[in-house]
Amino acid sequence: MVTMAIRMSGETAGRTTRVAMVMETIRQRIAGRGLTPGAKLPSVRRLATTLNVSTSTVVDAYERLVGEGAILSRPGSGFYVANQAAPFSLSQAAPKLDRAIDPFWISRQSLEADDGDHKPGCGWLPASWLAEDGVRRALRTLSRADGVALAGYGSPLGSSPLRTLITRRMAEHGIEANPDQIMLTESGTQAIDLLCRFLIEPGDTVLVDDPCYFNFHALLRAHRARIVSVPYTPSGPDIEAFAHTLAENRPRLYITNSAIHNPTGATLSPVIAHKILKLAEQFDLTIIEDDIFADFEHAPAPRLAAFDGLDRVIHIGSFSKTLSAAARCGFVAAKPEWIEALTDLKIATSFGGGRLTADLVLQVLSDGNYRKHVESLKVRLSRAMTDVSARLRNLGIVPWLEPRAGMFLWCRLPDDLDAADVARAALESRIVLAPGNVFSLSQSATGFMRFNVSQTLDPRVLDVLKDAILRPKAKAGTQASGAG
Repeated sequence: MVTMAIRMSGETAGRTTRVAMVMETIRQRIAGRGLTPGAKLPSVRRLATTLNVSTSTVVDAYERLVGEGAILSRPGSGFYVANQAAPFSLSQAAPKLDRAIDPFWISRQSLEADDGDHKPGCGWLPASWLAEDGVRRALRTLSRADGVALAGYGSPLGSSPLRTLITRRMAEHGIEANPDQIMLTESGTQAIDLLCRFLIEPGDTVLVDDPCYFNFHALLRAHRARIVSVPYTPSGPDIEAFAHTLAENRPRLYITNSAIHNPTGATLSPVIAHKILKLAEQFDLTIIEDDIFADFEHAPAPRLAAFDGLDRVIHIGSFSKTLSAAARCGFVAAKPEWIEALTDLKIATSFGGGRLTADLVLQVLSDGNYRKHVESLKVRLSRAMTDVSARLRNLGIVPWLEPRAGMFLWCRLPDDLDAADVARAALESRIVLAPGNVFSLSQSATGFMRFNVSQTLDPRVLDVLKDAILRPKAKAGTQASGAG
């Protein structure tokens, strides 16, 4: 039987009857697939206790839902979800947010933008900055491979030579692993998706940073997790808030960036890293460490997986940020028994590995020109960071910190402006921005915005941004004049 952990707010109670509240609670659980077709609902007495209502209220709600056809009554057995349950909808499972501060909004705007549109809010480099020459050389080499290499399934673990290469790259950051502790995935996103399938059940609590990469929110909603967050500081999560949240909420999982934090550009300090791991051990917390920006570092930052030895830390990465987003390839590094189970899960959900893409990535990474490409890319990003930071400051947009590396600036807008309003105004000129509350579970980043410096160099971006900032001021001035 499926259990339900639902809280009904006093605000909701003021708007509708208790029977309607119970009905809507069950409808939402069905829409979000917390209750699947054929699942047995909690008993009348149990649900009444959980929701703090009378048993007669639950009986009335159940009978009305039977009348709607949403659930079925089986005398002597109980109530069950009807087989005609609505398809799972993330928009119903997630809070109703203004589309300008919805993770799906920024993702769709960035991914669906035309080539001529500017995307300072996106999370990737311009195509001209990537390893195009290396990819072309690798494609020419692969075109001469035998038919099996071009048409066959890859092994579930993925290319052995590529996994060996990844272990050497991880060792440069102090993470010791052997190739059998690594499983290739189609992307970093798929790696987290598989791990969520493996580690959590609907309703489990997961901890994230605030702010954090917005697709963490989207993925966790897709898995019907309960999400909690802790404020992020220039040296890592606020450790006092972190400890309090672990004690109060007992999350099963913590998802964070290592090296270069997204969106803030902050770097985890060794002291905070050790405290995180001590608390993780105390509260039996598993950590997913997302390291997709590793190649942007000038000097290696602390890795939780290096201190932990891949015991309760799972390390993931991908190659789309420096190589090509069209060649989707990522990896999971974890303790052997977890890799075994994850491999079975990968077979169940995607069958074999992406052999052709893995061979392409291996060819590019093995090419001596790749390291030269990365070194020149880091220099180029450093220059862009300095340039864009100065230009933004001239508009009154102040970086939260000056990152040591990477592509992101996390900035506060002037005059208490709402970043969502600025983003809407800029979109009219085909400029895609990333307002702060996209990244904030607590919705406490109203006045912040993330800028991708590689996508913010065009003068038109700054001109449109300036107009978008000045528009609310001009409107306020007009209203004040009219009032006078």
